[in-house]
Amino acid sequence: MDLDLNGKRALVTGSSSGIGAATAKALAAEGAAVVVHGRNEQRAGQVADEIRQAGGRAAVAIGDLATDSGASAVASVAASELGGIDILVNNAGLPEFTTWTDTTTAQWEGIYNNNVVSMVRMIRIVLPGMRDQRWGRIIQIGSVVGWQPFAAKPHYCAARAAVLNITVSLAREVAETGITVNTVSPGIILTPPAQRYFLAMAEERGWEKDWKVIEKNILKERLYNPSGRLGQPDDVAQLITFLASPLAGFINGSNYRIDGGATGSVN
Repeated sequence: MDLDLNGKRALVTGSSSGIGAATAKALAAEGAAVVVHGRNEQRAGQVADEIRQAGGRAAVAIGDLATDSGASAVASVAASELGGIDILVNNAGLPEFTTWTDTTTAQWEGIYNNNVVSMVRMIRIVLPGMRDQRWGRIIQIGSVVGWQPFAAKPHYCAARAAVLNITVSLAREVAETGITVNTVSPGIILTPPAQRYFLAMAEERGWEKDWKVIEKNILKERLYNPSGRLGQPDDVAQLITFLASPLAGFINGSNYRIDGGATGSVN
């Protein structure tokens, strides 16, 4: 399917690895020019190089979106390299594994800044240009813990819930402008940190080292889903790419759960 993304300009935050990197590559494969963002220049540069080698167009922007100056620096690179942004994928964020009793108020503030206010910073920067051209796509990457939180990492779960809220609020703010705003909420996806965690679990429990065996045990003991496998970054990237396209113009203010059916909920 041709998603009609030729000539579109995309900024994918947190795209030096995992879901963000897969998304940057998927958008570029559909013809969009992409800004790869991260805080590690080498990793972000490698993703951009892979896009270029596949025939796509990519630039690199390095900056910490937890600060106004860092967000402005990233946006400046996007403006100078691409001339503007049509598609913003707000993927950057930081998890933190704590419990209710050991999570400090400073950690609550920090996780909210890194996972919510960082998105707001980028939205505020790119939104005027989208309004002027009367077209844009803003896609927020949330998590299923936004509405089915764990007991652990309560500050992270609450921040993900806030992402769902600001998506709907912003969609109403930009009504009838040609801009759509949606959330994609993955479950457990096999990113490099997740895979390292599962490999350590396998070693601790004495499972066979064959990955197919490890995945089968994970699904049986911890993460059953009706799809019968763990999610991959590409699974999420393909959904994001469709939502970024002109074909998804009637999808707005929505939240898309992508977890293989693991969440026991009808919405």
